[in-house]
Amino acid sequence: MDNNEAYPCREPENDEPSDESFPVSDREQESIFGTGSLISDNGKYVIQCMTIIGQIEGHYILSPRSKTTKYEHIIPQLIAAEQSCDIQGLLVILNTVGGDVEAGLAIAELMAGMTKPVVSLVLGGGHSIGVPIAVAAKKSFIARSATMTIHPVRMTGLMLGVPQAFEYFQRMQQRITDFVTAHSGISAERYNELALNTSELVMDIGSILDGGSAVKEGIIGSTGTLNDAVTALYEMIDEEKEKDK
Repeated sequence: MDNNEAYPCREPENDEPSDESFPVSDREQESIFGTGSLISDNGKYVIQCMTIIGQIEGHYILSPRSKTTKYEHIIPQLIAAEQSCDIQGLLVILNTVGGDVEAGLAIAELMAGMTKPVVSLVLGGGHSIGVPIAVAAKKSFIARSATMTIHPVRMTGLMLGVPQAFEYFQRMQQRITDFVTAHSGISAERYNELALNTSELVMDIGSILDGGSAVKEGIIGSTGTLNDAVTALYEMIDEEKEKDK
């Protein structure tokens, strides 16, 4: 399908010529550099594109050498998108290597609770806590070349080797498993089996699923590209408009 047919563009208002050499304004560039998000209003509908990349930074500041997504940036954006009368849908692009479990679950819960159409697209990788965020969308896609890494919760730094510590890990892992299974098609038993797999990773336990395998396991809805994700988002917005009539 031709891109122009998939995403019909709005006609410029007040006969103002569009500058194709500069598709992103200075204000939009500042938004991209500052928060990794962009509100696109040049297509059929006004949608917000939000990127979640690198490590998800939670209660502790990570190294400035690391690519991070700060949850204190993402959470206000999700609330603003839900409350905005202008934004009609949300596209979340993920390429994560894990991060803070509490922060990741907070982002996932907010996404799952949104009433507006939300579509996620996993590119590159959806590691660890990126899995709940990916499945929190109403529709999820993954590129065929992308992977999702499933492994149990772990902790860096000092840990007391007492039964209470292991029980805490089990309870936290159960929170993640419950969320993923509630928002996808995989069972808790299968998810735990993938997370505790000892035959795949050399120095770790867990499983790495490519795009097709993630769909086959029922974690992600479909394999697809940016075109598929945006088209699905537009279709969901169309359905919402029909309901409102």
